[in-house]
Amino acid sequence: MNARTRMQMLALVAGAALMAAGCGERSSTETVGQKVDRAADKVAATTDQAAAKAGAAIDDAAITTKVKAAVLAEPGLKSLEINVETREGVVTLAGTVGSPELKRRATQIAQNVEGVRSVSDQLVVVPG
Repeated sequence: MNARTRMQMLALVAGAALMAAGCGERSSTETVGQKVDRAADKVAATTDQAAAKAGAAIDDAAITTKVKAAVLAEPGLKSLEINVETREGVVTLAGTVGSPELKRRATQIAQNVEGVRSVSDQLVVVPG
């Protein structure tokens, strides 16, 4: 999320907090400024969480691309028969390979890619 959008969100929340503060009980010990600060903190936390999720999705896509490229570069592996998916740094390999050695090699290749936390090997050996 860019800085301009974030500032717009903060301004919107601050305005809403000011309106709510004016309509609320007057006996509250919390000042309008404190209410605005609290509302702004909530918006900032929500924005940070959204940005983190977006960043994780981008990281997962980059990992998937790196694993696919590494598998493609490996002699003997038919990369079109291996599906690669990544979620939160966990790579899942699915599809078919021609031997147990190729299955081990595909898993090893995926594990060696930067950013991979673990590999779920769902490859099936189908002798060719």
